[in-house]
Amino acid sequence: MDIVLVGLGGAFGAVCRFQFGKIISQRQNTAFPIGTFTINITGALLLGIITSVNAGNNIYLLLGDGFLGAYTTFSTFMYEGFNLFQGKEKLNAFIYISSSLIFGIIGFMAGFYIGGLFIII
Repeated sequence: MDIVLVGLGGAFGAVCRFQFGKIISQRQNTAFPIGTFTINITGALLLGIITSVNAGNNIYLLLGDGFLGAYTTFSTFMYEGFNLFQGKEKLNAFIYISSSLIFGIIGFMAGFYIGGLFIII
C-alpha cells in the first residue's frame, strides 16, 4: 500500500510541477530560474505544514514523500545553478543557490508554524 500512495502522490506532484513550472517560465524574462525557485520554496512550506500537523503515515506518504517528493526538485536546482556558473552568471548563481537554501529553510519553518496553528484550532 505504501508504494501505491507514494506513486499516486508522485504522479500528481510531477504533473503539478511540470504545469506550474511551465506557467512561471512563460512569464519570466530573466536568467534567474524563478520557476524552480518558486516550486522548491512552496514545496518546503507545504512540507513544513504536513510535518507539523502529523496527519498520519498514509497521508505523509501520499503528500510528503509522494506529491512533494515529485513536486520539488533538487536535481533541477543543481542543474540550473551549475548552468548559471557556466554561463558567466556567477552573481545570479550565488543568489539563486544561497536564496534557495535560506528561503527553503524559512519556508519549512513557516509551514511548520502554520501547521501548528491548525492543531490548536
